Amino acid sequence: MFSPEGPTLRELAVQALSSVERGYDLLAPAFDATPFRTPDLFLDATTAALAPLGPFDAGLDLCCGTGAGTRVLAPLCRTRITGVDFSAGMLARARAAPAEGPRRTWVRADARALPFARAFDLAVSFGAFGHFLPAERPGLFAQVHRALRPGGLFAFPVGAPPPLRSPWYWAFAGFDAAMRVRNAVRRPPFVMYYRTFPLPAVRADLTAAGFDVTLTPLTALGRRPDGSPRARLVLARRR
Repeated sequence: MFSPEGPTLRELAVQALSSVERGYDLLAPAFDATPFRTPDLFLDATTAALAPLGPFDAGLDLCCGTGAGTRVLAPLCRTRITGVDFSAGMLARARAAPAEGPRRTWVRADARALPFARAFDLAVSFGAFGHFLPAERPGLFAQVHRALRPGGLFAFPVGAPPPLRSPWYWAFAGFDAAMRVRNAVRRPPFVMYYRTFPLPAVRADLTAAGFDVTLTPLTALGRRPDGSPRARLVLARRR
């Protein structure tokens, strides 16, 4: 799962025993060589699904990490792209990466307290929602709503939950259980869970925050044996 350029087991253990912010500062130099970085297949499928809805002027990559999400925004946004993350280490890697297309700005901020109001036409986020507890979702979505212009779009992919018989179901359940134990016995907590972002609850929270929500299948990522898509793109439009 990790390339030779990725972190060692010891480095991952140190990260997991740190706070979320400090952990990602430590992981940043090797982050793009880990499976935690959103695969290009997901990014490209998202770009293809959003292309008919654009173009857009200003784009926001929420919890941008090393900036992989700008791969989606670059061909869709005409004027500027802003990446926001609370890890200085991840932002340093994002700034150092070569970039083409619209002007990029990198901002260090907590997604739960964004320093923007009516500034963007499109916001995307990839692989970050496990770092927010369910009780934090309404506030997080309210911040995104505030950052978007009226009619602006908030988009992010969600994978279909693995069935009970799948090894992935038990892997995710075991990981979440281990993290709960870790956070019960050690401070500061490291918030990262795989099963705290169920689509029905997420959709309800988005609606309550002032979004109209639709879903579109990401067909490029394939279908499950029952014919349902392996992943969907959530499209939440600010009213």
